[in-house]
Amino acid sequence: MFSFFKKKTQPEPAVAKEAAPPAASIPAPAATVPPTPEEIVEAAPPSAEAKRSWLARLKSGLSKTSSNLTTLFVGAKIGDELYEELESALLVSDAGVEATQWLLDELKKKVKAERLTEADQVRQALRALLIEMLRPLQKPLVLGRHQPLVMMIAGVNGAGKTTTIGKLAKHLQAHDQSVLLAAGDTFRAAAREQLTIWGERNNITVISQESGDPAAVAYDAVHSATARGTNVVMVDTAGRLPTQLHLMDELKKIKRVIGKAMDTAPHEVLLVIDGNTGQNALAQVKAFDDALGLTGLVVTKLDGTAKGGILAAIARTRPVPLYFIGVGESIDDLQAFDAEEFVDALLS
Repeated sequence: MFSFFKKKTQPEPAVAKEAAPPAASIPAPAATVPPTPEEIVEAAPPSAEAKRSWLARLKSGLSKTSSNLTTLFVGAKIGDELYEELESALLVSDAGVEATQWLLDELKKKVKAERLTEADQVRQALRALLIEMLRPLQKPLVLGRHQPLVMMIAGVNGAGKTTTIGKLAKHLQAHDQSVLLAAGDTFRAAAREQLTIWGERNNITVISQESGDPAAVAYDAVHSATARGTNVVMVDTAGRLPTQLHLMDELKKIKRVIGKAMDTAPHEVLLVIDGNTGQNALAQVKAFDDALGLTGLVVTKLDGTAKGGILAAIARTRPVPLYFIGVGESIDDLQAFDAEEFVDALLS
């Protein structure tokens, strides 16, 4: 289920919390050798019990979205009425007009070409089309490409960004990666404290400052990780709305400064999205992608939402890879996105 890959390196012991060192005291970057293809291997698959547990949580979390879709096919007759009800259900789930129209057009073609006569056959045809639509989002997060691998994390206020960083850090450690966190949200003391707690809980170094330039915090973190031989740096950023242009410009500055600390960085620019925001999530993807050039998405809080169709809207209009989805608050409730698993949870 995990789509992680890892580099064969042993994580070094990490300390709990660290203030950002003055630039003059940062050791010179250690020379690193890029990993060879042989050094990047697939992580071990999860146990059957862990997978069953995740699929059950996913199905339960998406039940509000799926109830509108699955009930349509119970004793239904194939015809205009079924298609109209399906259109309404997809739109209510925030699949969006473009994705909904594509699904309906392709479904009608499939029903005619394959001469489908039973409602369950139509449901299976819809399943195949949804998987086809969502599969381009399913791409692995590849580790070990750079030393360190620098990840910049962005999102609006309340999307669950800082919590997601903590969960990702724990997953990375489970895949033999040493991690350093940069508390780039210098505006909100609670964000720094939250990140520090995650760091102390998981023995992860946190570079932070009580005030100052978030770009400077990110710069110091990358240099520190390079000197220590740390595998992954995750840079937190303050939550902001795409309409706050001065704050979006600040994000661009953070990205530029990270690039000065390491020529190829950031290697991943991730956007964390609250799955409950529906079509607004698509607007966020477009705005942040235009500003930063997103490499991946994390969609949180899909549990209990009736708007799970937003993934179809994203896939149809701005198919940025979806690395992880979350259906709860625990560590195990953030998992790698799998198109087939997601669709089965919607339609079963």
